[in-house]
Amino acid sequence: MTVDQEVPLCGGDVTEGVVRLGDTVRRPVRPHTAAVHGLLRHLEEAGFEGAPRALGVDDRGREVLSWMPGETPQRPLPGYAVTDETLVALARLLRRFHDAASSYDPPADAAWDIAATSNLDGDPELIGHCDVTPANVVFRGGVPYAFIDFDLARPTTRLFDVVTTLRHWAPIADPADRDPLQRNADVGHRLALFCAAYGLDPERRREVLPAARIRFERSYAAMRTRAEREGGSWARMWRLGAGEHIRRAQDWLERSWDELDAHLLCPARAHVHTVEAKLPHARDT
Repeated sequence: MTVDQEVPLCGGDVTEGVVRLGDTVRRPVRPHTAAVHGLLRHLEEAGFEGAPRALGVDDRGREVLSWMPGETPQRPLPGYAVTDETLVALARLLRRFHDAASSYDPPADAAWDIAATSNLDGDPELIGHCDVTPANVVFRGGVPYAFIDFDLARPTTRLFDVVTTLRHWAPIADPADRDPLQRNADVGHRLALFCAAYGLDPERRREVLPAARIRFERSYAAMRTRAEREGGSWARMWRLGAGEHIRRAQDWLERSWDELDAHLLCPARAHVHTVEAKLPHARDT
């Protein structure tokens, strides 16, 4: 790749027209771009290194972000993306992001993408990522170290971002809809491990499953609305069965509730330390 050669980036589900140019990423400007750039600049000022830097707009009217070197796991997920070590490192990364974002006071008129929002009830605590899927996490040296694609960032709660992340990484899903390497995952163990690594106290851990129940219902309504109103990639995901996947995940959650709840109420701190000791040290995360 030459310095002036644009390379299409096709890993995401929704945003089209994203390219890499040298050490930058160019993306179409959207109504929420300015709000996202404000968050990214705050994260930079706060010393959080796990997010792209906002570099403005180019002469073609595209937003310019710094390139985050590494790899994002694509489906079917590779082995390194489904380990306990990755789950612990991801929880730590999300916590550092939340701690940095919690001091951000965005402008009152910041235009976040809140169309058909699936947020939980309650007053917002911070600006969350709200879309920590495998395609939006960058790995380096075998460790997740950065989040990308902040298009769905918006005012929310820590718990909502935690539950959204667990939806994909535990995963809270019917086994039939999981990636092959996740199919037989001990989801209860992974929920407890993530929550302990993030630092959720016992009271907040009790809220994880009820929050997941609410999130699934609102996610179903949100995706259906966006598919109908916006079409494009949202409509494509809906046609490919996104709604059915959510309904199956809801049913599986209800069937597995007691087992998952028992795991969440058991301390996993000691196991977190054991897992952390196995993390690669290719990079200070």
